[in-house]
Amino acid sequence: MDKSSWGGVLLAIGGIMAGLLLEGGKVAQILQPTAAMIVFGGTIGAVMLQFPLPVVLTSFKRLGNVFFDRQADPKQLIKEIVDFASKARKEGIVSLDRELENVKEPFLRKSLMLAVDGTEPQELRKMMELELENQAEHEEHIPQVFEAAGGFSPTIGIIGAVLGLIQVMQHLDNIDEVGRGIAVAFVATIYGVAAANLFFLPSAGKLKIRNRSEHQMREMMLEGVVSILEGLNPRMVETKLNGFLADSPAPEESREAAA
Repeated sequence: MDKSSWGGVLLAIGGIMAGLLLEGGKVAQILQPTAAMIVFGGTIGAVMLQFPLPVVLTSFKRLGNVFFDRQADPKQLIKEIVDFASKARKEGIVSLDRELENVKEPFLRKSLMLAVDGTEPQELRKMMELELENQAEHEEHIPQVFEAAGGFSPTIGIIGAVLGLIQVMQHLDNIDEVGRGIAVAFVATIYGVAAANLFFLPSAGKLKIRNRSEHQMREMMLEGVVSILEGLNPRMVETKLNGFLADSPAPEESREAAA
């Protein structure tokens, strides 16, 4: 569970609601199903018009990544690759064929499969880098969906407010109804602006970070497999892969740990 995402949502909503209540407002005043229908229905419709349906559906499926970090532990992954390097050094690269079915990461499994099949290091790198580029291009559309939604929702909120004001104008003979109607009309604007700035745009930012982290992990897997195929010492493989970690130890610390 991503504590930052959950905490951010709770803090944002809690702060806004607390401010509303302190000013004498009521939560019921901003609970307007019609306004929500206009804003969210209009926003989703506009997003579907801009992006192909498979991209939209994939984006909503990946929404869980904003609140839950499903990425594998990079340190554990490095340990697994170093173990493969040790086994390949002792028994040959073909010995890793028995380990393929236990590899959970699809990208790592495919890279090892090509290595076991005798693919040259340069050719393997070229093939997997092409796959990396294609995956990155596909995945960059996912945060773009939420960025687009963040751009559309405030404008759709204004449309909802104008529609509400049109209805208000039909009751100008009753000043009480006019005041109440204007208040309800502007709820759509609140929904649009709040959805954009508290959900859609922050979600797009978090998904960009997730995508970059996953891409970096795949780069690390590829570098590890190529290093195994080139016959590098397992300790050298570990040192190279640790360079992909933000908290990788300094050279002095690595030497002390090795000693």
